[in-house]
Amino acid sequence: MSKLFEPYQIGAISFRNRFVRSATHDRLMLPSGEVTDAQIELFRNLAAGGVGLIVTGHSYVSHPLGRASIPQNGIFHERFVDGYKKMVETVHQHGAKIFLQLAHAGRQTTPDFIDGQMPVAPSDLFDDQGRQVARALTLEEIDRLQEDYEAAALRAKRAGFDGVQIHMAHGYLLAQFLSPYTNHREDEYGGSIDHRISLLCALSYRVKAAVGRQYPVFAKLNTTDGVTAETQLALPDVIYAAQMIAEHGIDAIETSGGTIKETRVVMSKPGILSPDQEAYFAPAAKQIKAAVKVPVILVGGLRSVSVMDSVLADGTTDMISMSRPFIREPDLVNKLAAGQAKATCVSCNLCFNPQGLSCRYEGPAPQ
Repeated sequence: MSKLFEPYQIGAISFRNRFVRSATHDRLMLPSGEVTDAQIELFRNLAAGGVGLIVTGHSYVSHPLGRASIPQNGIFHERFVDGYKKMVETVHQHGAKIFLQLAHAGRQTTPDFIDGQMPVAPSDLFDDQGRQVARALTLEEIDRLQEDYEAAALRAKRAGFDGVQIHMAHGYLLAQFLSPYTNHREDEYGGSIDHRISLLCALSYRVKAAVGRQYPVFAKLNTTDGVTAETQLALPDVIYAAQMIAEHGIDAIETSGGTIKETRVVMSKPGILSPDQEAYFAPAAKQIKAAVKVPVILVGGLRSVSVMDSVLADGTTDMISMSRPFIREPDLVNKLAAGQAKATCVSCNLCFNPQGLSCRYEGPAPQ
Protein backbone atom coordinates (compact mmCIF):
# COMPACT_ATOMS: atom_id res chain seq x y z
CA MET A 1 0.00 0.00 0.00
CA SER A 2 1.09 3.59 -0.65
CA LYS A 3 2.80 5.38 2.24
CA LEU A 4 0.00 7.92 1.95
CA PHE A 5 -2.35 5.63 3.82
CA GLU A 6 0.06 4.40 6.48
CA PRO A 7 -0.03 5.79 10.04
CA TYR A 8 2.47 8.56 10.70
CA GLN A 9 3.97 9.70 14.00
CA ILE A 10 5.17 13.18 14.95
CA GLY A 11 6.46 13.31 18.49
CA ALA A 12 3.81 11.94 20.82
CA ILE A 13 0.96 12.13 18.30
CA SER A 14 0.00 9.50 15.74
CA PHE A 15 -2.04 10.22 12.61
CA ARG A 16 -3.93 7.45 10.84
CA ASN A 17 -2.49 8.53 7.47
CA ARG A 18 -0.43 11.30 5.85
CA PHE A 19 -3.33 13.48 4.71
CA VAL A 20 -3.94 16.94 6.14
CA ARG A 21 -6.92 19.20 5.52
CA SER A 22 -5.11 22.52 5.32
CA ALA A 23 -6.57 25.44 7.27
CA THR A 24 -9.52 26.84 5.33
CA HIS A 25 -11.75 29.77 6.29
CA ASP A 26 -15.25 28.31 5.94
CA ARG A 27 -17.31 31.41 6.91
CA LEU A 28 -19.83 29.19 8.73
CA MET A 29 -19.23 30.59 12.22
CA LEU A 30 -21.37 33.16 14.01
CA PRO A 31 -20.56 36.84 13.39
CA SER A 32 -19.33 36.94 17.00
CA GLY A 33 -16.84 34.15 16.26
CA GLU A 34 -18.43 31.14 17.98
CA VAL A 35 -18.63 27.67 16.44
CA THR A 36 -21.91 26.69 14.75
CA ASP A 37 -23.62 23.36 14.08
CA ALA A 38 -22.85 23.87 10.37
CA GLN A 39 -19.13 24.00 11.15
CA ILE A 40 -19.34 20.90 13.29
CA GLU A 41 -21.10 19.08 10.45
CA LEU A 42 -18.38 20.20 8.02
CA PHE A 43 -15.68 18.78 10.27
CA ARG A 44 -17.70 15.62 10.89
CA ASN A 45 -17.79 14.97 7.15
CA LEU A 46 -14.05 15.58 6.77
CA ALA A 47 -13.20 13.25 9.65
CA ALA A 48 -15.58 10.55 8.43
CA GLY A 49 -14.10 10.99 4.95
CA GLY A 50 -10.76 9.62 6.12
CA VAL A 51 -8.42 12.59 6.54
CA GLY A 52 -5.72 12.12 9.17
CA LEU A 53 -5.38 15.70 10.44
CA ILE A 54 -7.77 18.63 10.15
CA VAL A 55 -6.42 22.14 10.71
CA THR A 56 -9.21 24.60 11.43
CA GLY A 57 -9.56 27.91 9.68
CA HIS A 58 -7.62 30.81 11.19
CA SER A 59 -8.85 31.72 14.68
CA TYR A 60 -7.80 35.16 15.79
CA VAL A 61 -5.98 35.60 19.08
CA SER A 62 -6.38 39.34 19.76
CA HIS A 63 -9.62 41.34 19.77
CA PRO A 64 -10.41 43.38 17.84
CA LEU A 65 -7.16 44.10 15.98
CA GLY A 66 -6.46 40.46 15.12
CA ARG A 67 -9.72 39.94 13.24
CA ALA A 68 -9.34 39.58 9.47
CA SER A 69 -13.03 39.35 8.58
CA ILE A 70 -16.56 39.00 9.87
CA PRO A 71 -17.41 36.23 10.44
CA GLN A 72 -14.23 34.60 11.73
CA ASN A 73 -13.67 32.16 14.57
CA GLY A 74 -12.07 33.60 17.68
CA ILE A 75 -9.90 32.15 20.43
CA PHE A 76 -9.21 35.35 22.38
CA HIS A 77 -11.70 34.58 25.19
CA GLU A 78 -12.81 31.64 27.32
CA ARG A 79 -16.31 31.80 25.86
CA PHE A 80 -15.09 30.01 22.73
CA VAL A 81 -13.84 26.89 24.52
CA ASP A 82 -17.13 25.02 24.93
CA GLY A 83 -18.05 25.32 21.25
CA TYR A 84 -14.63 24.08 20.23
CA LYS A 85 -15.00 21.13 22.60
CA LYS A 86 -18.03 19.96 20.60
CA MET A 87 -16.08 20.30 17.36
CA VAL A 88 -13.15 18.31 18.71
CA GLU A 89 -15.34 15.56 20.16
CA THR A 90 -17.10 15.15 16.82
CA VAL A 91 -13.84 14.83 14.90
CA HIS A 92 -12.41 12.36 17.41
CA GLN A 93 -15.50 10.16 17.10
CA HIS A 94 -14.47 9.54 13.49
CA GLY A 95 -10.80 8.81 14.13
CA ALA A 96 -9.16 12.02 12.92
CA LYS A 97 -6.96 14.49 14.76
CA ILE A 98 -7.66 18.23 14.80
CA PHE A 99 -5.44 21.29 15.36
CA LEU A 100 -6.54 24.88 15.93
CA GLN A 101 -4.81 27.48 13.78
CA LEU A 102 -3.78 30.62 15.70
CA ALA A 103 -3.66 33.85 13.71
CA HIS A 104 -3.59 37.63 13.74
CA ALA A 105 -4.66 39.70 10.74
CA GLY A 106 -2.14 42.51 11.03
CA ARG A 107 -2.60 44.75 7.98
CA GLN A 108 -4.91 42.25 6.25
CA THR A 109 -8.16 43.65 7.60
CA THR A 110 -10.22 46.82 7.38
CA PRO A 111 -11.42 49.32 10.01
CA ASP A 112 -14.94 47.89 9.59
CA PHE A 113 -13.75 44.59 11.08
CA ILE A 114 -11.75 46.06 13.97
CA ASP A 115 -14.15 48.53 15.57
CA GLY A 116 -13.12 51.43 13.36
CA GLN A 117 -9.44 51.32 14.27
CA MET A 118 -6.51 51.47 11.87
CA PRO A 119 -4.99 48.05 11.07
CA VAL A 120 -1.64 47.26 12.66
CA ALA A 121 1.54 45.92 11.08
CA PRO A 122 5.25 45.71 11.84
CA SER A 123 5.64 49.20 10.32
CA ASP A 124 3.63 52.20 9.24
CA LEU A 125 2.36 51.32 5.76
CA PHE A 126 0.93 53.52 3.00
CA ASP A 127 -0.98 52.87 -0.22
CA ASP A 128 -0.05 54.06 -3.71
CA GLN A 129 -1.72 57.42 -3.04
CA GLY A 130 0.33 57.97 0.09
CA ARG A 131 -2.53 57.31 2.50
CA GLN A 132 -1.63 55.47 5.67
CA VAL A 133 -3.28 52.02 5.76
CA ALA A 134 -1.58 50.47 8.80
CA ARG A 135 0.32 51.66 11.84
CA ALA A 136 3.34 50.10 13.47
CA LEU A 137 2.85 48.01 16.58
CA THR A 138 4.55 49.41 19.67
CA LEU A 139 6.94 47.33 21.73
CA GLU A 140 4.31 47.11 24.46
CA GLU A 141 1.78 45.82 21.95
CA ILE A 142 4.26 43.22 20.70
CA ASP A 143 4.70 42.01 24.29
CA ARG A 144 0.90 41.73 24.70
CA LEU A 145 0.66 39.94 21.37
CA GLN A 146 2.94 37.19 22.67
CA GLU A 147 0.74 36.88 25.75
CA ASP A 148 -2.33 36.61 23.49
CA TYR A 149 -0.83 33.75 21.49
CA GLU A 150 0.18 31.93 24.64
CA ALA A 151 -3.29 32.31 26.19
CA ALA A 152 -4.95 31.22 22.94
CA ALA A 153 -2.85 28.06 22.75
CA LEU A 154 -3.78 27.15 26.31
CA ARG A 155 -7.47 27.63 25.49
CA ALA A 156 -7.06 25.35 22.48
CA LYS A 157 -5.49 22.72 24.68
CA ARG A 158 -8.33 23.01 27.23
CA ALA A 159 -10.82 22.60 24.40
CA GLY A 160 -9.24 19.24 23.57
CA PHE A 161 -7.46 20.09 20.32
CA ASP A 162 -4.66 17.67 19.54
CA GLY A 163 -2.29 20.54 18.78
CA VAL A 164 -2.07 24.07 17.40
CA GLN A 165 -0.68 25.57 14.23
CA ILE A 166 0.76 29.10 14.35
CA HIS A 167 -0.06 30.98 11.14
CA MET A 168 3.13 32.54 9.77
CA ALA A 169 1.99 32.65 6.14
CA HIS A 170 -0.33 34.26 3.59
CA GLY A 171 0.48 37.83 4.53
CA TYR A 172 -0.97 37.75 8.05
CA LEU A 173 0.83 39.49 10.89
CA LEU A 174 3.67 37.02 11.55
CA ALA A 175 4.36 36.73 7.82
CA GLN A 176 4.45 40.54 7.77
CA PHE A 177 7.22 40.50 10.37
CA LEU A 178 9.15 37.88 8.39
CA SER A 179 9.08 39.76 5.11
CA PRO A 180 11.03 42.95 4.30
CA TYR A 181 8.12 43.82 1.99
CA THR A 182 6.08 44.81 5.05
CA ASN A 183 8.66 44.97 7.86
CA HIS A 184 10.60 48.24 7.75
CA ARG A 185 11.33 48.43 11.48
CA GLU A 186 14.74 49.56 12.72
CA ASP A 187 14.61 47.96 16.18
CA GLU A 188 15.08 44.39 17.42
CA TYR A 189 12.11 43.24 15.32
CA GLY A 190 13.22 44.56 11.93
CA GLY A 191 16.12 44.90 9.52
CA SER A 192 18.26 41.75 9.42
CA ILE A 193 16.68 38.32 9.06
CA ASP A 194 17.65 37.56 12.67
CA HIS A 195 15.62 40.56 13.79
CA ARG A 196 12.71 39.88 11.44
CA ILE A 197 12.30 36.34 12.81
CA SER A 198 12.76 37.31 16.45
CA LEU A 199 9.02 37.55 17.10
CA LEU A 200 8.36 34.24 15.30
CA CYS A 201 11.00 32.52 17.42
CA ALA A 202 9.80 34.12 20.65
CA LEU A 203 6.21 33.08 19.97
CA SER A 204 7.26 29.55 19.07
CA TYR A 205 9.18 29.24 22.32
CA ARG A 206 6.50 30.80 24.52
CA VAL A 207 3.65 28.76 23.08
CA LYS A 208 5.62 25.51 23.32
CA ALA A 209 6.67 26.26 26.89
CA ALA A 210 3.08 27.04 27.85
CA VAL A 211 1.43 23.93 26.38
CA GLY A 212 4.21 21.49 27.28
CA ARG A 213 6.79 19.41 25.42
CA GLN A 214 4.37 16.62 24.50
CA TYR A 215 1.74 18.92 22.98
CA PRO A 216 2.31 19.49 19.23
CA VAL A 217 2.92 23.01 17.96
CA PHE A 218 3.12 23.31 14.17
CA ALA A 219 3.69 26.38 11.99
CA LYS A 220 2.48 27.40 8.53
CA LEU A 221 5.33 29.31 6.87
CA ASN A 222 5.41 31.46 3.75
CA THR A 223 8.05 30.52 1.18
CA THR A 224 7.33 33.57 -0.99
CA ASP A 225 5.33 36.79 -0.91
CA GLY A 226 4.60 36.31 -4.59
CA VAL A 227 4.73 40.07 -5.21
CA THR A 228 6.68 41.90 -7.91
CA ALA A 229 8.31 44.38 -5.54
CA GLU A 230 12.09 44.57 -5.53
CA THR A 231 12.18 44.07 -1.75
CA GLN A 232 10.39 40.89 -0.71
CA LEU A 233 10.86 37.58 1.05
CA ALA A 234 13.80 35.52 -0.21
CA LEU A 235 13.95 31.73 0.01
CA PRO A 236 17.32 31.61 1.84
CA ASP A 237 15.74 33.73 4.58
CA VAL A 238 12.76 31.38 4.70
CA ILE A 239 15.02 28.36 5.08
CA TYR A 240 16.87 30.07 7.93
CA ALA A 241 13.55 31.04 9.54
CA ALA A 242 12.39 27.42 9.32
CA GLN A 243 15.55 26.22 11.04
CA MET A 244 15.21 28.77 13.81
CA ILE A 245 11.52 28.29 14.60
CA ALA A 246 12.16 24.54 14.73
CA GLU A 247 14.93 25.16 17.24
CA HIS A 248 12.52 27.27 19.29
CA GLY A 249 9.81 24.62 19.63
CA ILE A 250 7.97 24.13 16.33
CA ASP A 251 7.34 20.42 15.74
CA ALA A 252 6.43 20.49 12.03
CA ILE A 253 6.30 23.10 9.27
CA GLU A 254 3.66 23.43 6.55
CA THR A 255 5.06 25.30 3.55
CA SER A 256 2.89 27.69 1.56
CA GLY A 257 3.14 31.10 -0.10
CA GLY A 258 1.47 34.28 -1.29
CA THR A 259 -0.54 36.95 0.48
CA ILE A 260 -4.30 37.26 0.79
CA LYS A 261 -4.13 41.00 0.11
CA GLU A 262 -2.09 41.06 -3.12
CA THR A 263 -1.28 37.57 -4.41
CA ARG A 264 -3.99 35.11 -3.41
CA VAL A 265 -3.57 33.46 -6.83
CA VAL A 266 -0.08 32.39 -5.74
CA MET A 267 -1.46 30.22 -2.94
CA SER A 268 -4.58 29.08 -4.81
CA LYS A 269 -3.45 28.73 -8.42
CA PRO A 270 -6.36 28.15 -10.80
CA GLY A 271 -6.62 25.45 -13.43
CA ILE A 272 -4.56 22.65 -11.87
CA LEU A 273 -5.51 19.98 -14.42
CA SER A 274 -2.32 17.98 -15.05
CA PRO A 275 0.41 16.45 -12.86
CA ASP A 276 3.05 18.90 -14.09
CA GLN A 277 0.97 21.77 -12.66
CA GLU A 278 0.70 20.21 -9.22
CA ALA A 279 2.79 20.67 -6.06
CA TYR A 280 3.87 24.19 -6.96
CA PHE A 281 5.52 24.82 -3.58
CA ALA A 282 7.50 21.54 -3.77
CA PRO A 283 10.86 23.06 -4.83
CA ALA A 284 10.91 25.35 -1.79
CA ALA A 285 9.59 22.63 0.51
CA LYS A 286 12.33 20.25 -0.57
CA GLN A 287 15.03 22.77 0.32
CA ILE A 288 13.42 23.43 3.69
CA LYS A 289 13.08 19.71 4.34
CA ALA A 290 16.81 19.25 3.71
CA ALA A 291 17.64 22.01 6.20
CA VAL A 292 15.43 21.19 9.20
CA LYS A 293 15.13 18.30 11.62
CA VAL A 294 11.34 18.41 11.90
CA PRO A 295 8.72 17.05 9.49
CA VAL A 296 7.57 19.16 6.56
CA ILE A 297 3.99 19.31 5.27
CA LEU A 298 3.46 20.26 1.61
CA VAL A 299 0.39 22.14 0.38
CA GLY A 300 -0.32 23.69 -3.01
CA GLY A 301 -2.10 22.11 -5.98
CA LEU A 302 -1.74 18.47 -4.99
CA ARG A 303 -4.36 16.40 -6.82
CA SER A 304 -2.96 13.06 -8.06
CA VAL A 305 -1.94 10.03 -6.02
CA SER A 306 1.06 9.59 -8.31
CA VAL A 307 2.34 13.09 -7.52
CA MET A 308 1.67 12.67 -3.82
CA ASP A 309 3.57 9.39 -3.77
CA SER A 310 6.43 11.01 -5.65
CA VAL A 311 6.93 13.94 -3.26
CA LEU A 312 6.85 11.56 -0.31
CA ALA A 313 9.33 9.19 -1.93
CA ASP A 314 11.87 11.83 -2.98
CA GLY A 315 12.03 13.45 0.45
CA THR A 316 10.20 16.67 -0.43
CA THR A 317 7.59 16.25 2.30
CA ASP A 318 6.35 14.03 5.10
CA MET A 319 2.63 14.78 4.86
CA ILE A 320 0.23 15.87 2.11
CA SER A 321 -1.96 18.91 2.72
CA MET A 322 -4.92 20.07 0.62
CA SER A 323 -7.73 22.59 0.90
CA ARG A 324 -9.82 23.01 -2.26
CA PRO A 325 -10.08 19.28 -3.07
CA PHE A 326 -11.65 18.65 0.35
CA ILE A 327 -14.26 21.34 -0.31
CA ARG A 328 -15.47 19.38 -3.33
CA GLU A 329 -14.90 15.92 -1.85
CA PRO A 330 -14.86 15.75 1.96
CA ASP A 331 -14.51 11.97 1.58
CA LEU A 332 -11.55 12.27 -0.81
CA VAL A 333 -9.15 10.20 1.30
CA ASN A 334 -11.58 7.28 1.43
CA LYS A 335 -12.03 7.54 -2.35
CA LEU A 336 -8.28 7.59 -2.99
CA ALA A 337 -7.80 4.59 -0.69
CA ALA A 338 -10.46 2.76 -2.69
CA GLY A 339 -8.58 3.35 -5.96
CA GLN A 340 -9.60 6.78 -7.26
CA ALA A 341 -6.50 8.18 -8.97
CA LYS A 342 -6.93 11.89 -8.27
CA ALA A 343 -9.15 14.56 -6.79
CA THR A 344 -11.92 15.87 -9.02
CA CYS A 345 -11.26 19.49 -8.02
CA VAL A 346 -10.54 21.62 -11.13
CA SER A 347 -9.11 24.55 -9.13
CA CYS A 348 -11.69 27.01 -10.42
CA ASN A 349 -11.73 28.86 -7.07
CA LEU A 350 -15.51 29.31 -7.17
CA CYS A 351 -15.58 27.72 -3.71
CA PHE A 352 -14.23 30.91 -2.08
CA ASN A 353 -17.61 32.52 -1.58
CA PRO A 354 -18.58 35.05 1.12
CA GLN A 355 -21.83 33.17 1.74
CA GLY A 356 -20.00 30.06 2.89
CA LEU A 357 -17.48 27.59 1.60
CA SER A 358 -18.85 25.11 -0.94
CA CYS A 359 -17.98 23.72 -4.37
CA ARG A 360 -19.83 25.62 -7.08
CA TYR A 361 -18.25 23.98 -10.12
CA GLU A 362 -20.85 22.40 -12.40
CA GLY A 363 -18.75 21.35 -15.38
CA PRO A 364 -17.38 17.91 -16.28
CA ALA A 365 -14.98 16.14 -13.93
CA PRO A 366 -11.34 16.18 -15.05
CA GLN A 367 -10.00 13.13 -16.84
